[in-house]
Amino acid sequence: MPTRWIDVSVPLANGMVHWPGDPAFRRTEPRRLDRGDNCTLSHLDLGAHTGTHMDAPAHFVRGGRTIDELPLDAVAGRARVIAIRSTHSIEPAELAGYRIRRGERLLFRTRNSRRCWGTDAFVKDFVHISPAAAAWLAGRGVRMVGVDYLSVGQYGGGGAGRDTHLALLGAGIWIVEGLNLEGVKPGAVDFVCLPLKLVGAEGAPARAILRPAK
Repeated sequence: MPTRWIDVSVPLANGMVHWPGDPAFRRTEPRRLDRGDNCTLSHLDLGAHTGTHMDAPAHFVRGGRTIDELPLDAVAGRARVIAIRSTHSIEPAELAGYRIRRGERLLFRTRNSRRCWGTDAFVKDFVHISPAAAAWLAGRGVRMVGVDYLSVGQYGGGGAGRDTHLALLGAGIWIVEGLNLEGVKPGAVDFVCLPLKLVGAEGAPARAILRPAK
């Protein structure tokens, strides 16, 4: 019997958490069958970095590739879920024990998955990738990284968040943010994440699924 797919995307709903300063998600229904209209129709207001989403290099790199230029093999195929022990940040010292190889797709499961998605309030002290770890990953030539809150980089931190993004995106590493990996076991998985094909955009909302690899 085939292993079932697990949806690791976060639901999009009015009032959900969003990055401070970004547009809030809002869905309205200008047409509804129960009001006598001939169909039900949703209207969406949201930022490109709402919920589960992807960052393209153009998000921080001038002249970088945009989300419609995403090579699909960056986000479809074998990936590895790594359980991070640190409750503060992902650092090179912890990553060094995992023998990370060139071309890998990596999903970092931290305490964020259990702690941060249970509230619609923004959690400032989420576990993030430090600039040093981002440079370490870039040096190993990984293909993609995924994290379980709204940014790979630190909130605030005097530009550390920008430095993390630049180290990854500048090395051509595609970023998936806003995953919920609670209950997902560490190890090899089949992973698929498909962002909306927004022409010229620096990012886009996405749906992400995975299943344990055979």
